Amino acid sequence: MTIHTGVRDFEGATLIRASVRGATLRFSDVSGVTMRGVDVDGLDIDSHDLFLGSLVVNGVDVVPLVDAELNRRFPGRELQKAQTPSGLRNGWVAVQAAWERLVAETPPDLVDAHRDDEWSLAQTLRHLILATDAWLGRGVHGREQPFHKIGQIFTGAGEMGFDLSIFSVAAPDFEEVLAVRAERQQQVTGFLRTVTAEVLAEDRADPWGGEDWRPSVGDCIRVILEEEWAHLRYVRRDLALLQ
Repeated sequence: MTIHTGVRDFEGATLIRASVRGATLRFSDVSGVTMRGVDVDGLDIDSHDLFLGSLVVNGVDVVPLVDAELNRRFPGRELQKAQTPSGLRNGWVAVQAAWERLVAETPPDLVDAHRDDEWSLAQTLRHLILATDAWLGRGVHGREQPFHKIGQIFTGAGEMGFDLSIFSVAAPDFEEVLAVRAERQQQVTGFLRTVTAEVLAEDRADPWGGEDWRPSVGDCIRVILEEEWAHLRYVRRDLALLQ
């Protein structure tokens, strides 16, 4: 398999009778691509940012349809967009219950199993630890270094100037992962227990250092919920295939 990285040769190009059968695109920009008369049988698209734009298939924007179907499959997912303290609390309860069921039902021999370059269950839980540290610890509470050493950092963080030496444990024991994960879950639960609408409206700095967006406290919590639901879907998808 040939791997191409950082190639920009196809920007603005027109491809006629080209074959990309079986190709894999990761972290690539295909926004604004126009496809006509194409064979899309088995085309598998997964975009975390899908719901920020449109995806038109045969003249129909399918994004609202996908969103509605995911809400049906994951009851409580719609509350990731909640604007009130009670809505966010209920959304957090729903997603944590879904995670509790998944972890309990996963055979021990599959907690570290993964498909291709996807994360395992253990790695995913470590990433959710990192997401909580980023958006609650740094985003909401303003801590300069809120990250636990077993957090799973995302691809490309090093190129963003992030200090990867913080994460000094490559493969922690699963019981340790569950223990740290439980601590982070309790932090969110405790915060949401008493948060008010006024606090949710307060603005904060982007925990990843971006200057184009100043999220509110509510935005930070909604990002945590979005991360929780998205990665629950990824793990359920992969475990179903692994089993």
